[in-house]
Amino acid sequence: MPLSNIEIVHQDDALLVINKPTLLLSVPGRAEDNKDCLVTRLQEHGYPEARIVHRLDWETSGLIVLARDADSHRELSRQFHDRETEKAYTALCWGQPEADSGRIELPLRYDPPNKPRHIVDFEQGKHALTFWRVTARCGDWSRVELTPITGRSHQLRVHMLAIGHPLLGDRLYAHEQALAAFDRLCLHASLLCLTHPQTGERLRFESPAPF
Repeated sequence: MPLSNIEIVHQDDALLVINKPTLLLSVPGRAEDNKDCLVTRLQEHGYPEARIVHRLDWETSGLIVLARDADSHRELSRQFHDRETEKAYTALCWGQPEADSGRIELPLRYDPPNKPRHIVDFEQGKHALTFWRVTARCGDWSRVELTPITGRSHQLRVHMLAIGHPLLGDRLYAHEQALAAFDRLCLHASLLCLTHPQTGERLRFESPAPF
């Protein structure tokens, strides 16, 4: 598959920052028909050394960084593990939150009987923390900025569902009205800040949401 719909936001000898489109895996899936993904496309079209550092869900679009050598991969991975990076997402959620901002601290775990869904589980779930802020109110839905402090799978989607405001177009978690409100998952990685693994410079990247 070509790189035609993949925007390279930044590139240098150490890293690539990509604006990933929706409906593209970050890494290959287990099934044979899920081999097409962001890292494979990059490796096959001029960046054979590209290494994934973190992931975005298949339906989530936006900013993602890849390393171009082993040392950079190690350092960037450490920054994500130690929560030295900054990430923010733009989303559209169903309904109108009563407050203008808040925090969601609910433990999450994978739910094998309903894969690939995740659920809130106070006994077996792993700690997960999200901050949210309403940036616009638009009738049946709201535009929110979501800041995950932890990086659990489906964290933002499950946390917003848990407070009664599922994301629009979410085929896994949205109710019928929220699902029908938009033709894609309205979740976009709009801000990414990290420290350059070679120069030590603090880098900031922004990408406006396409919805």
